[in-house]
Amino acid sequence: MHADTLRSASLRHEVPLAILDPFTYLELDGRRVVVISVLEADRVKEVAPDIEVIDPHELGWDDLMAQGLRWDEAEVELALRACQQLQVSKAVVPGVFPVVIADRLRGEGIDVVVDQPAFNRRRRAKNELEIDGVRRAQAAANGAMGVAADMLRRATAQGGVLELDGEVLTSERVREAMREHAAAQGAPMPGDVIVAAEGAAASGHDPGAGPLPAAMPIVIDIWPEDEQSSCWADMTRTFVAAGEPAADVVEMHRLCLEALENVTAAARPGVAGKDLYDIACDVFEAAGHPTQRSKADGEVLNEGFYHSLGHGVGLEVHEYPALGRSGAEPLIPGDVIAVEPGTYRQGYGGVRLEDLLLITPDGCEVLTSFPYDLKP
Repeated sequence: MHADTLRSASLRHEVPLAILDPFTYLELDGRRVVVISVLEADRVKEVAPDIEVIDPHELGWDDLMAQGLRWDEAEVELALRACQQLQVSKAVVPGVFPVVIADRLRGEGIDVVVDQPAFNRRRRAKNELEIDGVRRAQAAANGAMGVAADMLRRATAQGGVLELDGEVLTSERVREAMREHAAAQGAPMPGDVIVAAEGAAASGHDPGAGPLPAAMPIVIDIWPEDEQSSCWADMTRTFVAAGEPAADVVEMHRLCLEALENVTAAARPGVAGKDLYDIACDVFEAAGHPTQRSKADGEVLNEGFYHSLGHGVGLEVHEYPALGRSGAEPLIPGDVIAVEPGTYRQGYGGVRLEDLLLITPDGCEVLTSFPYDLKP
């Protein structure tokens, strides 16, 4: 691999440090090697004592500078020289491997094979540091959701919208309060986490904006990142504040909870993501709600359970395994998955619930600890 660990989850899995500048990482014959400067060498050895460090100067950095190469050009040559020094004849690389380095290696007779699934599999089973990071991020998510629920619980209805402490309660106000809480817990959240109602709630990823309605479902979907490990959490709850939820909203919520519970009961090693998706579809289809599975080929579905069941979570918010129609790979111990059944009506709104599950040798552990009630 050649990347930095802030943008490459695959490299961060191998070298659990925040390293801003790109560097080369190789594995061969049981050896782990990095080409990295003295600025980072001690940090790498501290977190991964088994990694061998090659300094760029050992590979002729001074000579490359004397040739007048730009630093990015020199890095290409360093990657080649490292492969030659280690007698690499074939390199298996991820899909995001730099084309310029791939071309240079191939030009010198090194076979470069792109195998993204191999790199996905390497980090499916989370290590102890990553699981601890996910737990911290999820704890911050639980607390942030509690902040939102408290604000909605104390809000009153004024002219069809929510008001709190004499001011209109907006998506932005709730979002900022949650972000402030999560950041204080060492797990900041992006500025586009979702606090959405009505049409925005039905659109899927619209973060929501403006005044929040009374007595209507409000979907809150948040994903904090643990600063220490760069691991994420992901959770969703739906609330109806300052009024009684409509009967159809209650039914939508019941279906989501039933799907979530059925999937959780079935989640264990060996079960494919597609199988879990089918379990959720069974619930919604039996109640007359369309799904991707039941729609006509080529139809664009934007109502009912129109999205997949979820995704893996770890060093990326959305990673493998897939929990939809493409989810053919079986779950393994150490997978962390976000399960988020939902159903919607365009222009009206919808309901979504989302829990984070850690797959264990004999089942799963629910990492999310927050009530599912519609009333905050």
